[in-house]
Amino acid sequence: MLTHRNLLFSARVAGAQREPSDKAYCVLPISHIVGYSAILIASLMAGATVQLVSRFDPAALVAAIVDDGITLMFGVPVMYQRLLEYKAVAGIDRLPRGKLRRLAVAGAPLDVTLKSKIEAEFGLPLRNGYGITESAPAIASVWAETPRSDDVVGSLITGIEARLVKPGDGAVAPSEVGELHVRGPNVMRGYYRARERTAAVIDAEGWFNTGDLARFDDDILYIVGRTKELIIRSGFNVYPAEVEAVLNEHPALVQSAVIGRSVPCNEEVVAYVELLAGSTETPADLMAHAAGLLTPYKRPSEIIVLDALPAASTGKILKHRLAEVARDQNI
Repeated sequence: MLTHRNLLFSARVAGAQREPSDKAYCVLPISHIVGYSAILIASLMAGATVQLVSRFDPAALVAAIVDDGITLMFGVPVMYQRLLEYKAVAGIDRLPRGKLRRLAVAGAPLDVTLKSKIEAEFGLPLRNGYGITESAPAIASVWAETPRSDDVVGSLITGIEARLVKPGDGAVAPSEVGELHVRGPNVMRGYYRARERTAAVIDAEGWFNTGDLARFDDDILYIVGRTKELIIRSGFNVYPAEVEAVLNEHPALVQSAVIGRSVPCNEEVVAYVELLAGSTETPADLMAHAAGLLTPYKRPSEIIVLDALPAASTGKILKHRLAEVARDQNI
């Protein structure tokens, strides 16, 4: 349950640097918090234009950049990966910049290689951000005045407090990983008609447990992974995002998704991948690539090639479907 105050607070932050002359490309559905708050409401508060698109198509986006004067683009990482895939298949020398002045990304871990490729294409920084539906959604962002070359999600937005807690409670030492808890005027009232579920994530002092694993380097926030996605292999913690980043460096990959699969007395790392059209790479080729960049306990036990990874209309990979497949295969 997001209040009027929650939405306006978050949208005002997101739209702070927009101008009435801006035109935002909105392919993220406005039934989703990012499309609704960070794009639609934030743009309208600034007097800007929003171009609504029902489904992502890289060719249509390129045409909109050229013909419609798009100045702001917001997306999840896979949308930017699809642009590069389209460029390769269509034989385009370079993606057009048009009037674009800002590129933003959120919603999933950002691969540094993808970030650098997109920045080289458009000559603009790809600014990462982090949020969650329950916080309407803004929590942190990379700001225009402090661009980054890595995959950090930036610093906390003004008015937000954060702390890191060890799973099961307890303090976290500096630079260590812990569960991220936040508090501020963006945090939801609670889950609709679900008091017990609400009480499980928001304590009496208003701290909301995001369920994300994170660490701080001074005031810079790094998102390491989801608590529920953490893989514990032979007693070692494996963060899927780290394995995915290595796999995604392979030039034949469109995207990857790493999950844990239960085996007797342990968990193993399983990677599902989607290849560029026409690619002939095999799982063995990808295993060799990963072996050179990952320590043994982080390397996938199996790499499975799919025609397309299951995804929502936003492009976000639906890992729970892959987990269901892995569980069924293991029965």
